[in-house]
Amino acid sequence: MKSDLLVLSAAQLITAPEGAAPLTGPSLNRPLLISDAAIAVVGEKIAAVGPTREVAARYPEREAKSVLDARGRLVAPGFVDAHTHLPFAGTREMEFEARAAGESYEAIAARGGGIRESVRQLRALDEAALSDRVAKRLERLLEQGITTVEAKSGYGLSVEGEMKQLRGLQRAAAGARAEVVPTFLGAHEIPDEYRDRRGAYVDLVVEEMIPAVAAAKLARFCDIFCDRGVFTVDESRRILEAGKAHGLLPKLHADELADVGAAALAAEVGAVSADHLLHAADRGLDAMARAGVIAVLLPGTPFTLGLPFAKARRMIDRGLAIALATDFNPGTSMSSSMTLTLTLAVTQMRLSPAEAWMAATANAAFAVREGAKVGRIQPGFQADLCLFDTDDHRHIPYHYSHDHVHAVVKRGHVEIDGGEHWSCF
Repeated sequence: MKSDLLVLSAAQLITAPEGAAPLTGPSLNRPLLISDAAIAVVGEKIAAVGPTREVAARYPEREAKSVLDARGRLVAPGFVDAHTHLPFAGTREMEFEARAAGESYEAIAARGGGIRESVRQLRALDEAALSDRVAKRLERLLEQGITTVEAKSGYGLSVEGEMKQLRGLQRAAAGARAEVVPTFLGAHEIPDEYRDRRGAYVDLVVEEMIPAVAAAKLARFCDIFCDRGVFTVDESRRILEAGKAHGLLPKLHADELADVGAAALAAEVGAVSADHLLHAADRGLDAMARAGVIAVLLPGTPFTLGLPFAKARRMIDRGLAIALATDFNPGTSMSSSMTLTLTLAVTQMRLSPAEAWMAATANAAFAVREGAKVGRIQPGFQADLCLFDTDDHRHIPYHYSHDHVHAVVKRGHVEIDGGEHWSCF
């Protein structure tokens, strides 16, 4: 049979076993590992995967339009980064310095920094310039092996600001080679002009922002920062239910700074994911497990802030499906590296390398409702693949701060080959 792309003779292939559900419990540590592996791609989808001799017998090299030589290399699904704040306007090095001097995240936010500083930066930037910056970041993500990325608004905090941010993201995504899943996060913080009338801001989010974003089809999800000093459980419930009424699926920034009951709320409203969870109580985690809510863990953030890491092993033991993401943002995790995220997951949250890989691919895809088409190297799935310059999946988190990406395939097309890279920011 003919193929459009044939990946041959990989030293090792790692992916989730065939299936249509997130991996939980011991199954998270049981990936499919194939030596001397091959993948046949027809159109944009994977047609066959297995030992090279078996795949090549069905899809001969002579009948392939394109061939990637994977000898000596690792092949894995493209990373799915399930939590980023990609469309930001500027950076916040001054806060990084302030934290080094001992100032806390909450103290910086209380004096007008943090998210509110990013809001001021975004409001000063026009939509075209924002889109250009996001487009460059999307190119860099692809170079790093990220083929699908979730990206949130949340630095506009006004009807026009949030719409500008999401439109800028949409414009950048239209020309990008990585796939973008947009999320509305108007309830990221209370903006300066509403500090003394927070109820009016919640009304604005519910009555104006959500309907406008939904009508323009600018987002798939509605997210909220439900935590100490930000939005309460009652406020969050109202906003998330309003989002659901307009077709926006719920997500939460949950219990990052304190246990406020956000994990339990995620289960109550049927959220797709609850993210951070550094302080989530067991009762909330148990409710999430029963409701099938994905726990998206973001180790780059506690690493940057000097906070305790999420209790990943406890979550796995309680039956939760966990995913990994970068939380790429200008304030608390200025890194778009999924490979560094794997390293932190292994060294600080005690995941095995295999568990970290499954959490960053198959489970991360379910955290953005794409688990039926990306995150696995499986027949019928979208051909989103990465080739790494190593022959062992454990080497990637082990040899951190090194660029191992050799080639990237998105929707069956070789987008990066032979380690060629373009400028980033």
